[in-house]
Amino acid sequence: MYLRRAATALCAAALTLLTVPADAHAAAIACGGGTSTGRVAVNGCISAQRGTVGAFPSREMTAHIKLRNAGTRALNVSYEAFARPDGGSWAKVGTGRAYVKAGEEIGPVEVGSTTRVCAPVRVEIRVHARADGAAWSNWSTAATKQCQT
Repeated sequence: MYLRRAATALCAAALTLLTVPADAHAAAIACGGGTSTGRVAVNGCISAQRGTVGAFPSREMTAHIKLRNAGTRALNVSYEAFARPDGGSWAKVGTGRAYVKAGEEIGPVEVGSTTRVCAPVRVEIRVHARADGAAWSNWSTAATKQCQT
């Protein structure tokens, strides 16, 4: 009887270990609506990862970008990301440049991040991009509740 209970408990513990993800703090990436510049489609994405600042819970919000070249030529694409917590001012969190081959889709690529102490606020990011010889695209936004699980 005791051996059966011990074996059942041991099996349950082993199954639990097998089902726990390797990185318990891995963040999901949510992407917003798309926009375009020339032949390049642009999507802004956001992720929030748990952390702490001293004794306070925090989230590291990361701006990502997805790019898709629908053209027949490869292009260099420049991009920028900005963040705004709870309707405040937009602040640049990062910039970058990528070479996107014809017909290729890249991303989500991390553009920049910002860490905030948890508060019941909505954090938005926005990205835009410019292909060589084209104008800056409109903004593609994504948002998250900062301290949702």
